[in-house]
Amino acid sequence: MTSIFISLGSNINKAHYIRSANAVLSEHFNELVYSSVFESESIGFSGNNFYNSVIGATTELSLDEVCRLLKQIERDHGRTDNDKKFSPRTLDLDLLFYDDVICSSPAQLPRDEIIKNAFVLWPLAEVAPEFIHPVVKQRIADIWQAYDKTQQKLWKVELPVV
Repeated sequence: MTSIFISLGSNINKAHYIRSANAVLSEHFNELVYSSVFESESIGFSGNNFYNSVIGATTELSLDEVCRLLKQIERDHGRTDNDKKFSPRTLDLDLLFYDDVICSSPAQLPRDEIIKNAFVLWPLAEVAPEFIHPVVKQRIADIWQAYDKTQQKLWKVELPVV
């Protein structure tokens, strides 16, 4: 079994898409651990606030299969292949870690944004505080502890009851 960590983000009908992604991911992966849901301002463009979270899980799928599955789940939730990088989105799923694999294809692993964005690092620190980042060789909890928390506004939210 391989340990994986996936970030989820949405700023269009965000509670719906985060809930839906959690349900679909639970159908494909094992031993899921969910972070809190965080709200943050959009970065890189002017738009609605985002909801973000991280899921830890295990899988028997190959790295290629996980990447294809995440792209398919995004498409099934309204994403298109020609969406701009910095734009509103129904659902954004990024594979952060696939065990301690370091590669640039089929996905950049570990994701560069892990140590740059509070909306990834804080929820990741909730679900994987002891995980050692294979590039910087530090625990996720220690990276979060040292992070300059004045850079980005981020707060926990409760998903509204439907």
